[in-house]
Amino acid sequence: MDIFEILGLVGTIAFAVSGAIVAMEEEYDILGVFVLGMATAFGGGIVRNLLIEIDMSVFWSQGLYLGAAALAILIVFVLPLPFITQWMRALVFFDAIGLAAFAVQGAMYAVEKAFPVTAVMVAAMLTGIGGGMIRDLLAGRKPLVLRDEIYALWALIAGLAIGLLKLRSTWELLAVFGLVVLFRMLSVHYKWKLPRRSLRSGDAGSAGPGAGG
Repeated sequence: MDIFEILGLVGTIAFAVSGAIVAMEEEYDILGVFVLGMATAFGGGIVRNLLIEIDMSVFWSQGLYLGAAALAILIVFVLPLPFITQWMRALVFFDAIGLAAFAVQGAMYAVEKAFPVTAVMVAAMLTGIGGGMIRDLLAGRKPLVLRDEIYALWALIAGLAIGLLKLRSTWELLAVFGLVVLFRMLSVHYKWKLPRRSLRSGDAGSAGPGAGG
């Protein structure tokens, strides 16, 4: 497997797990768990394919990815409750892995098509956040990317690095992947926020520690 396939598989499994966990938090039945898990796992890839004009028939030929996502969802669904509780605590980590994997993969696809750096950044961001946005919307939650947490910014930076620095080797791309995961987790741990302005109070600036998701 090349780096495209590895990152795609990692992102697919990570987002499938996060979607399944969110579905069980919302008390969906087994069909709902599979639907939300699959939508989360493949939402980013579908957005990417539409964005950079990849033939949608490619999606249906991804038997390995579909099987891996289904297996991951099934494992999460049948795990004993203590294990699921532990996985729920790790939901942000799975989400960070999916964000990083798909951001790098989306940027790589855009680079292959010789798109400009700005397009590479957009492809990285939309591929990275697509699955998570679909998951949150289907679960009736406010999408994580629309909160004041630093989330999509890391995908944009990954696209900028890959497009501007012309990163191509496996180790360079894995380094970008690792850094996106690291900084996403650091932003959660230290509650880093982007500036926001409330129309209710007229105040501008970063949200307080108790704001956000």
